[in-house]
Amino acid sequence: MAIIAEKRLTDVMKERHSVRKYDANFTISAEEIKDMIKDATTAPSSSNLQPWRFMVIQDQEIKKELRTIAYNQEQVETASAVVVVLGDKEMYKNTEKVYQGAYEAGFMDKGSMEQLIANANRTYTNAPEEVRKNIATFDAGLISMQLMLIAKERGYDTVPMAGFDKQKFIDRFNVSDRYFPILLLPIGKAATPAHRTTRLPLEDVMIDNI
Repeated sequence: MAIIAEKRLTDVMKERHSVRKYDANFTISAEEIKDMIKDATTAPSSSNLQPWRFMVIQDQEIKKELRTIAYNQEQVETASAVVVVLGDKEMYKNTEKVYQGAYEAGFMDKGSMEQLIANANRTYTNAPEEVRKNIATFDAGLISMQLMLIAKERGYDTVPMAGFDKQKFIDRFNVSDRYFPILLLPIGKAATPAHRTTRLPLEDVMIDNI
């Protein structure tokens, strides 16, 4: 039996490109998409409060509706699925569950758990909503990037989309006031190769002295 060498992470990173033309007949199972999201939740987050939530849209008629909300961008309709990444403005409500889980797993003692719960409740409960939204948006970016790389490792393509009417999305999908939409992430099989892009040279992005 032939041995297939595993790809390095850097290979996956270099192969991932934003794809906007998808094979509309290609299907990824709902279970595999859930499995990819589960793997992506290893991403770091502020105080480990994991202020991200997901909706997976695969129904073809709903994707057609979503296309109109996304300014008629065809990838929303033709990709196998659209993963919607939402932020949790009230992430502090996860505090006890998060740290209780860490305590039960043996990752911290009871005193540390209680101290972390108190600190997180004090910090996030008193923070302005805009601050909490900024934190959730930042953390959503971390997990979205992991999800894109996981998808590419499995042979799938993605494109991150912030360009959609967020209020119309909230209205159509009855999003509660606790959550807010951040990103649409179509996932599927490319129908045509992605447009290649270049990156600024390292000397342009490195700041040696400020």
